Amino acid sequence: MTVLRSRDNARVRRWARLVRDARTRRTERRTLLEGVHLVSAYLEHGGRPIALLVTETGLQQPEVAALVGRAGTAPVLFADGVFRAVVEVDSPTGLAAEIEIPGSGPDLAAAQCCVFLEGLQDAGNVGAILRSAAAFGVNAAVLGRGCADPWSPKALRAAQGGHFALAIADGADLASTLERFAGPLACTVPRGGTALQDLDLRGRVGWIFGSEGQGVSPELAARAAFRATIPMSAGAESLNVAAAAAVCLYERSRQLNTSGGKC
Repeated sequence: MTVLRSRDNARVRRWARLVRDARTRRTERRTLLEGVHLVSAYLEHGGRPIALLVTETGLQQPEVAALVGRAGTAPVLFADGVFRAVVEVDSPTGLAAEIEIPGSGPDLAAAQCCVFLEGLQDAGNVGAILRSAAAFGVNAAVLGRGCADPWSPKALRAAQGGHFALAIADGADLASTLERFAGPLACTVPRGGTALQDLDLRGRVGWIFGSEGQGVSPELAARAAFRATIPMSAGAESLNVAAAAAVCLYERSRQLNTSGGKC
């Protein structure tokens, strides 16, 4: 099997662009998953990689070799140093997969619960919210214009496979997209809202989470039927947006589980 040993190889350069350039990902509708956990999660959800990238050292690891066998795709073998030039992590496991970014977003008329993200510029926060959404039974996410790329390496790592349990749309015009969601909308406010645990969240609901600094814009907040405040200790200003989202989505899941309902 041929081993890629040059960073100047055209395929190596292209994979490096997929990792580092959001425009390339958007144009090609492709991204790169790095690591055993992400590749395994993708395969568990029925995904079939376009290409499987494996290092000489990685192929000697039983868990990597097992995933190569499961993938059903002939691996492209890399010299270790060339592979490190492609991926962003400091200590790569020696496995990556090129995948197609799903083109179809969520069916908002049918979605029982959806998260709408406005102006979140930190890819780690975006990924963490997608991880919480998947963990608590949400099946749809819509990112407005100006949000970080949900298919970037940082967002993918933060979500830990949550992407593959969700229908995701990005670059959306939230003002018009919210109108297509067939249910009430909720947002969080630092104070003055209804205590989160006092809201009835067992039905269809769409959560709007705003930017790290400004929160939800007044325009979108005006569309919310519910304004929730998360009770906190005296003196606490607010929660990080990803933490607030996790609390809200957990509370809905808790209410549904308590009442015997379904997400």
